[in-house]
Amino acid sequence: MDYTPHINGDLNPGAPAAKSAAAPRILVELLAEADVRLNGHRPWDIRIHDPATYRRVLSRGSLGFGEAYMDGLWDAGQLDVLFERLLRADIDRRIRLLPRLRLLLAGALSLLHNLLVNRQAGRRAFEVGERHYDIGNDIYQAMLDPTMSYSCGYWATADNLADAQLAKLDLICRKLDLQPGEHLLDIGCGWGGLASHAARHYGVRVTGITVSREQQRLAQQRCAGLPVEIALRDYREQRGRFDKIVSVGMFEHVGPKNYDTYFDTVHRLLAEDGLFLLHTIGNFETSRGSDPWIDRYIFPNGVLPSARQISAAIEPQLVIQDWHNFGADYVPTLMAWWQNFDAAWPELRHRYDVRFYRMWKYYLHLCAGLFRSGQGQLWQLVLSRRGQHLGYRSLR
Repeated sequence: MDYTPHINGDLNPGAPAAKSAAAPRILVELLAEADVRLNGHRPWDIRIHDPATYRRVLSRGSLGFGEAYMDGLWDAGQLDVLFERLLRADIDRRIRLLPRLRLLLAGALSLLHNLLVNRQAGRRAFEVGERHYDIGNDIYQAMLDPTMSYSCGYWATADNLADAQLAKLDLICRKLDLQPGEHLLDIGCGWGGLASHAARHYGVRVTGITVSREQQRLAQQRCAGLPVEIALRDYREQRGRFDKIVSVGMFEHVGPKNYDTYFDTVHRLLAEDGLFLLHTIGNFETSRGSDPWIDRYIFPNGVLPSARQISAAIEPQLVIQDWHNFGADYVPTLMAWWQNFDAAWPELRHRYDVRFYRMWKYYLHLCAGLFRSGQGQLWQLVLSRRGQHLGYRSLR
């Protein structure tokens, strides 16, 4: 998608539900299994503004559903609850099985492409940086907390986004047992929030790497004066040896074809007695692809790993010291991001159009629904080389 803004109109508060065309029976029956109604009055019901929505869903599945929302063809009062209900009932999977040749052919071609092509190799590794993280630092500065952490916060003792993100950063540093003078590698360093926190509060030297030029530029500014280097670099290009390694919210972009390479790289870079912390969204089941709408508009080439895939890739060289799941904490994180983005829209609208606003709203609420449903997980794994850290104690 071209993210260049070109429209600065007002948001349509919602047109009356369309009554000129009856909904296809198969869609009505599928939605009923999730207790969702078309043109119902409950907050999670779908209000149809244009019957073209039906054709888009039947011909393009979840991609058509998302694009119809971006184009203002339907709405729902509580998108996150709608998605939770749809995902709990496996509607996303079942709609792909509808007897429509075009939909089945598209699904088959997508699966074949994922099996045969390494979508995260070479130049493709930088595509997500260019298409998602480089869209504009103003969006992320408005949406995120002061540390600019674009990953799940830790809400065990927090009641606001800023405290939850600080708690997450500190939890990571304590799990890694960071000590003054150590050298930390941050794979997928974002805007430098963790690098800055670790350098300031734990006295370590940090090398952060990212595939986003905009992240690199702002991270360098935010970490100025600290023993922090921010490089534009793919993880496979990294050289050296590090006392500790961390990766937060980056593994989702690695792809199943590269899991072995990823952990081989970590093993190569990790000191003999070092620790590695992996913070990643996880899928409740093994899948070779991602949602077509998310792939096209948000995270190109991304795939959520399953526990089985991670365990198999780790096994040859590394040992799991701790596996912590706090996926439920992603719901308040995502909803706080949405509230911040929505509140900042009057200032952002001069650069981004209404379709972008609806796309971003759909994205954040779809993700919240994923974690509400339990299909989405959030894992922190602490890993070491074999035979090391035999007395490691888990932290919460």
